[in-house]
Amino acid sequence: MNKNYYAILMAGGVGSRFWPVSTTEFPKQFHDMLGTGETLIQRTFSRLSKIVPPENIFILTNERYNDLVLEQLPQAKQRQVITEPVMRNTAPCILYASMKIQKENRDAVMMVAPSDHWIEDEDAFISNLGQCFEACAQQDILMTLGIQPTFPNTGYGYIQYDKGEKAIKKVAQFTEKPDYDTAKRFLNEGNYLWNAGIFIWSVNSIINAFADFQKDMTTLFEKGQEVFNTDQEYDFICSNYPQAENISIDYAILEKAKNVYVLPATFDWNDLGTWGSLYDKLDKNDTKNAIVNARVLSQDASGNMIRTSNDKIVVVDGLNDYIIVDKEDVLLIYPKKKEQDIKEVLNKVKETYGEKYG
Repeated sequence: MNKNYYAILMAGGVGSRFWPVSTTEFPKQFHDMLGTGETLIQRTFSRLSKIVPPENIFILTNERYNDLVLEQLPQAKQRQVITEPVMRNTAPCILYASMKIQKENRDAVMMVAPSDHWIEDEDAFISNLGQCFEACAQQDILMTLGIQPTFPNTGYGYIQYDKGEKAIKKVAQFTEKPDYDTAKRFLNEGNYLWNAGIFIWSVNSIINAFADFQKDMTTLFEKGQEVFNTDQEYDFICSNYPQAENISIDYAILEKAKNVYVLPATFDWNDLGTWGSLYDKLDKNDTKNAIVNARVLSQDASGNMIRTSNDKIVVVDGLNDYIIVDKEDVLLIYPKKKEQDIKEVLNKVKETYGEKYG
């Protein structure tokens, strides 16, 4: 296994569209959402361990989840958990992690990946990743893995690439979530991919890109270079990290840089962003209900996403295409077609009944 390969798992999000299972105290990446016996972050760590030495996999998360990460990933040491004192989107935490890795190994090639996505063909994923690692080790390029779109999804960002024979394509432009007609046009044009938020680059390439396009942020973190990977790092980060701009890696770097490339992925992927996306990926019973941790008796009920804890018996009659989630003191019964509104519902619940329910 190549000792120069590193990975950063992004595990700081709350996943509020998966409420009431995913909460601020216990977000979705720490849950067994698919009923497989492994949480999403455990599955992701295990998958990446096939190509990245386990000791080179870092977990980037909020301070409040530090103990949860170590509890769920006993093979990881405290040095592998990088915590941010406040949420500042993806650019600052990626620069911070990259500088730590560069100080440890100047020849490092690293990937950045969400900790809570679903990938079906893990062998194809590892093969694609290997291609990207090799390319980034040899050239000063920033790479992303793009997903072949299967329908005009308006919830994902899109990557347009220059057509050509080579497997690795030059990125022409990124487009944030388009409307339906635009997404449809993208699919018809044939040279657009979904942006899965999986990036690969050498530490030197990404740090140079930050120096070019995010001078203030680079200067801010360079002040801590002496203390990175030492006992003084924590105090420096607590004092300086909140001053970093709240900006995504896409806006900060990828939309500005000219050396961005994409490999069209050969694996099936789902960002598991909503209950509906989870329903799509789970096995269904003969009445087309997807069931996790529940025993269900149904009559005239299909297309439902049903999840409880502790094998609870659920009787459903006359309900179609609903999300039914039972968790301790919250029961959610909500139409699947309105799943994007669950964030707003959560805010109303917190306003009405208190923050502890979020």
